[in-house]
Amino acid sequence: MFPQLFHLGRFPVPTYGVMAAVGLLAGLYVVVRLARREGLDPDQAWNLGLIAILSALIGAKIWFAAGHWEYYAQDPRRFFTLELLQAGGVFYGGLLAALIACVWYMRVTRMPVLKTGDVFAPGIALGHAFGRLGCFAAGCCYGRPTDAPWAVTFTNPLAAQVVGTPLNIHLHPTQIYESLVEFTNFFLLLWLLRHKKADGQVLGAYLFLYGLSRYFIDFFRGDLRATVFGGFMTATQLFSILLVIAGGTLWIHRAGPRGTATLAEAAR
Repeated sequence: MFPQLFHLGRFPVPTYGVMAAVGLLAGLYVVVRLARREGLDPDQAWNLGLIAILSALIGAKIWFAAGHWEYYAQDPRRFFTLELLQAGGVFYGGLLAALIACVWYMRVTRMPVLKTGDVFAPGIALGHAFGRLGCFAAGCCYGRPTDAPWAVTFTNPLAAQVVGTPLNIHLHPTQIYESLVEFTNFFLLLWLLRHKKADGQVLGAYLFLYGLSRYFIDFFRGDLRATVFGGFMTATQLFSILLVIAGGTLWIHRAGPRGTATLAEAAR
């Protein structure tokens, strides 16, 4: 675990930030190439990707800070420090912010919503896979204690200081679980993009697959997160269920000829 890669003078370079940047650039590269192949304007895809990246970064940090509200509320200056930048982000917070910003941009530029979503889905999965490796380096999004032979042990005091990572305890490598899932999703979505029968199927598949996997991964998470229904499930699991429903519904509608026509008209 290496929360910081190196220093530029007195400025620390966080590993999470570097891995997130690698993931964002890789995802954007994939999106632009796929957009050109699918007949979309690559310049518009590039602009939309930048909007998605900026809004996702802001949303992920806001959701992360909200989840640790008591800590940051004690000293509001912590919202504007390198400490928050070095900490990880909450993917769902970034996804929600990116969706809102991207829908606005697509409406303004009249980009086809479902076809554009299909092109972006593999890029999102790839970028997220790299981002979770950054989480592993930072020590955030850590798992519950376990005796499993693949357990990991964090020892860097900086991780405990910034994100509260338990040190010297065998934990589930939940960051690696999610990264492997997203790398797998990336290749599955690339295959599906070539074999889809209607626009929206790739996006629906991604929402369903990620929501399903994230719901179960959350059972192994050990960091503190908001709960709902009296602690019955985490807010993330509730959001995961909504993603599964949305993705499954989109896939089913796009698989049928009548649903295909209806949603195609709505997406124009």
